[in-house]
Parts: sequence; structure tokens; C-alpha cells
Amino acid sequence: MSGTAAWARTPERGSGAALRLMTRIALGLGWPVANALLHPVTLFFLATAPASQRRAMRRYLARALGREAGWRDLWRLWFCFASCMLDRVFLLTGRTAAYRLEIDGTAMLREAAARGEGLVLLGAHMGSFDALRAIGGAGAPVEIRMLMHPGGGAADALFDSLDPARAGSVIPLGRPDSMLEAREVIARGGIVGLLADRATRADRMVPVPFLGAPAPLPAGPMTLAAILRAPVVLGFALRTGPRRYTLRFEPFAPALDLPRGAREEAIARWLALYAERLGEICRAHPYNWFNFHDVWAEEA
Repeated sequence: MSGTAAWARTPERGSGAALRLMTRIALGLGWPVANALLHPVTLFFLATAPASQRRAMRRYLARALGREAGWRDLWRLWFCFASCMLDRVFLLTGRTAAYRLEIDGTAMLREAAARGEGLVLLGAHMGSFDALRAIGGAGAPVEIRMLMHPGGGAADALFDSLDPARAGSVIPLGRPDSMLEAREVIARGGIVGLLADRATRADRMVPVPFLGAPAPLPAGPMTLAAILRAPVVLGFALRTGPRRYTLRFEPFAPALDLPRGAREEAIARWLALYAERLGEICRAHPYNWFNFHDVWAEEA
């Protein structure tokens, strides 16, 4: 079973009622109270996580940290994830005054916008993309749309209810007009984002070096980026502390070329470059990568 297949078979944890209760507490009593409650919530989810999930995360953290990962490391990873989920409630409802954001690389975005040139942004399940959309708007000078499969879980339904515009920021994959809509965004000088570290549907996986061992990554995002024929940048929104985020934009390629006769080799080469940079970010910010599954497909 591939790492992605294992993730796809993992059921969503946490009921819709519990999520709605936490949201009411957060918005009614404020961030400090809700943040304090994250400690027992994190302990519960860490203690009740499947043993296979904890083993997978220990392996990831050991590679990212360069040492054996202990319970404190698992706690920090789950707590960072829970904190980003809590922050989404405030970011999506416009309660951003207490948040602090550092932005790296917006000059590149502004120069592209001045030329009327659209971009493809490759991201990852890292930190909070809502920080980019909700409070990155002041730094990101153009329209940003995500090209992805809609989630459909309790969390997505809740977050869509908090910000009705959120669903509109997604271009759903799988529709006949999905790529046409994405191309129109590019033609307007906008940015189309893709999460390239995990497949959400059946996708061909390509093993590439990642944190010291071959890991299967999906070929789909690189193929879609090549179809859009636009310059490609990397984008990460990293949680660096309580209500603190760093948005980082980096050049990746003028455009992705997948030549006939060497298409598979080109996809593997681009994926390897992406995985190399993702691994560097994971080592620098090990508790920000939220892939709670067997990434390297080490368990049958």
C-alpha cells in the first residue's frame, strides 16, 4: 500500500459537533481560552491516535530532526496542527488584528503582477494556507485560487460556513471546466495553487528522494502545472509561534516542460527538485508538516 493510499483510507477524526463546539468557544470566549483548551484536546488525539500513525510520524520526525523522536516531538507536531486549525477560525472570520505575519518573496509576485503574468504556486500540507489567503491578501497583490479536489468533511463544511468566500477560492478538480477556469485565472495574471505533496484521489505515484529515503509523490500536480504553461513558484505559510506566521515565496521554474519521449523522466526530475526543497523546509520547521500517514510506504 502506498503512503498516499494509506492516508486516503484514514477516516477523519473528530465529530462535526465537537468542531462546532470548539468554534463557538473560540469565537465566544476568545483565543486565549481556546488556546488553553488545545492542550487537553491535543493530548486526547495523541493518546488515541492509531499506533501505525504514531509510528509513521516518529519516522518522519526522526528524519526531519536528525535524531530519534520522542513523545514531546509528537506532542509538538500535533499541537502545531491543532493551533493552525484554531487559527483558521479567526483568520476565516476576519479576526486578524492580533496576528503577525512576515512575508518573504512578494517582490517576485508583484513583478509578475505588473507584467500581467499569471503564476502556478506549488505548496504543501504545511502550516496554514488560510494565512496566505486570509492575511496574506495585503502582501499577495493578485487573485489566488487553489486547484484541488473539494474536501467534503466536517471540518471543510464548518470552515466554509465561517467564510462563504472560501469555497469560491477553490477550483474543484474533476469537472469538465476545471482546467479552463484555471487557465482563465492565469490569463488574468492570477495565481493557481496546487498542493504537490499528497494525492487526494487515485494518482500515479513516483518515488523520489525525500529526507534521505525514496518516497512516492503524486505525478498529477506536476502534470497540471505543465499544462497551465506559466512560471512556477513555491509557497509555504509556516507557523512560527502563537499567532505568528511566515509566508515564503520562492522561484521554482520559468515553466514546467514535459517533452514527448522523456515525459516520465521530466516529471521525476521536477518532483525530485520539489521534494528536495520540501525536505529542507521540513528540517527547518519540522512540526509544520501535517502528513499523518506512512509517507515512505514502509508499512504493508
